[in-house]
Amino acid sequence: MTDEGSGAAVLVDGVDTRGGEHCETTALGVLLRHAGLDLSEAMLFGLGSGLSFVYWDAKYLDFPFFGGRVRPFELTRNLAAALGLVLDVRETSSARKAWSNAAEALDGGRPVGLQLDSHHLEYFGSRVHFGGHVVALYGYDPAQERAYLVDTAQQGGAVTTSLDSLAAARAAKGPMTARARSFTVRVPERVEVRERLVPAITACASAFLRPPITNLGHRGIEKAAKLVPGWFARATDPVRDLPQAALLMERAGTGGALFRNLYRDFLAEASSLTDSADLRAGHALYAEAAGLWTEIAALIAKAGETGEQHFLDSASTALQEAARVEREAMGRLVGLEGL
Repeated sequence: MTDEGSGAAVLVDGVDTRGGEHCETTALGVLLRHAGLDLSEAMLFGLGSGLSFVYWDAKYLDFPFFGGRVRPFELTRNLAAALGLVLDVRETSSARKAWSNAAEALDGGRPVGLQLDSHHLEYFGSRVHFGGHVVALYGYDPAQERAYLVDTAQQGGAVTTSLDSLAAARAAKGPMTARARSFTVRVPERVEVRERLVPAITACASAFLRPPITNLGHRGIEKAAKLVPGWFARATDPVRDLPQAALLMERAGTGGALFRNLYRDFLAEASSLTDSADLRAGHALYAEAAGLWTEIAALIAKAGETGEQHFLDSASTALQEAARVEREAMGRLVGLEGL
């Protein structure tokens, strides 16, 4: 049991518990709205230069992993730097200190963001280990031994889990985990959004076009296109592994259309604030890319369901096209530096 002590329940007033599409931007939205800054989820994602791609495979993984965003918490740091937010980040290997860090913010009237392993959360729909999950904690009840969280809309938005399960999720070790990371944000009196659009877009485009290794950015998508046809041999159980990979891509948003949809919507919103032919072109190309990623996930799922190789071959062709479209989009967007 966590060392949360005893006493009355604590529930932060005025918390908007809307669940978003992506965990990190959902949590950031909760914290920022409570602090007086209400931006769309797409705007938070774009200003945080959140779009990326990684093809990740290793001996300890049951199956390869597609990632469609920057690594966990990089988006939060990017957003804080872009908007001048005061980001208070705390990490510890002590369970007692971990709880104290979170409870201190709540007792002070502020919700707090937590990075943890979603596998341990009782309400979570897909009980797989993911150490880069982020939630907003806005209250706790020692008598009921419950924690009050905001997660994505898919997971239920405003949800609860036991304090024990929350402690286990925060203490988990493994890929993408942090040492019981908690964070709060403070918003400056003046926040410049329009002025930060172009730097955020060009930074994201530059990283995507010039990745340091072949697993990342457009090179990662090209690598995935080459390797996906061999997934029947890579899978321990293709009937299970391929549909599960497709489900994670498209429903959990690891490497399907979700982040492309968010970036498309961000570029549309940015276009309404900063008129540019390149920006409009980037928006149109990311709308096309999002459709391709939905198609890719469907083809991978169909390959697992039928055992037919041609579905993986078609997914490979679609991945090649997605790499081309995204490379063209980012090529247009990286030139925004002159605006």
